[in-house]
Amino acid sequence: MFDDHEGGYEARASELEGIKVGSLFYLMGASGVGKDTLMAAARQRLQFDDSVLFAHRYITRPAAPEAENHIVLSEQEWRTRQRLGLFSLSWQSHGFRYGIGIEIDHWLQLGLNVVINGSREYLAEASRQYDLRPILVFASASTLRQRLLNRGREGGESIELRLQRAQQYDQLIHPKLMTLHNDAELETAVEQLLLLLTDSV
Repeated sequence: MFDDHEGGYEARASELEGIKVGSLFYLMGASGVGKDTLMAAARQRLQFDDSVLFAHRYITRPAAPEAENHIVLSEQEWRTRQRLGLFSLSWQSHGFRYGIGIEIDHWLQLGLNVVINGSREYLAEASRQYDLRPILVFASASTLRQRLLNRGREGGESIELRLQRAQQYDQLIHPKLMTLHNDAELETAVEQLLLLLTDSV
C-alpha cells in the first residue's frame, strides 16, 4: 500500500512555483549493505548543519539495538495517523507498516534538504509525489554475505535468498539515480554520502 497527496508531484510543483524548495534524498539499499549505519554516521556529522535534516520513519516494528532510529507506533496508532493524513508517504513491507511524516513538506518548503530511508519497491510511487534525488547504496555480493553472516540473525539459506533479492537493485531505473559504493571503510562511504547530500542539489 502506498498513499499519495492528491494530484501528486505536478500539483505540488504548481503550489510551490516561485518558491525555492529543498531537495528530497531517497536512500535505498539491500539488507546488509550498511544503509542504517551509513545514515546514522552521516546524521552525526551533519548535526550542526541546519541545511540538511534526516526524517525519522514511523514504523509498527519494535526498536532494536544498532538498528534504525525510528519512531515506534502500535498498529492502531499508525492507522490513526494514516487516517488523519499525517503521513506524506506510507507503505507496508514484511508485515510492518511504514510512514514518513508530513513534516517533511514543511522542511522542504523552508528550503531545507531532507533525507529519508526509502524503499526500492515504492520508488516509482514516491517519484509521482516528489522530485526525488534517489541514492542507491550497494556493495559486492561477498561483502553482503559476510555482513549478513556477522549479523547472526539468519541461516545460510535465508542469506542466499537475501543475496538474490539484492540483485533486483541492479534493475532500478530513475533519471536522477545516484549510486554509492559501500564496500570500503565506513568513513569513506560517509564522505561520499556527504558530498551527494551537499553537492547534488
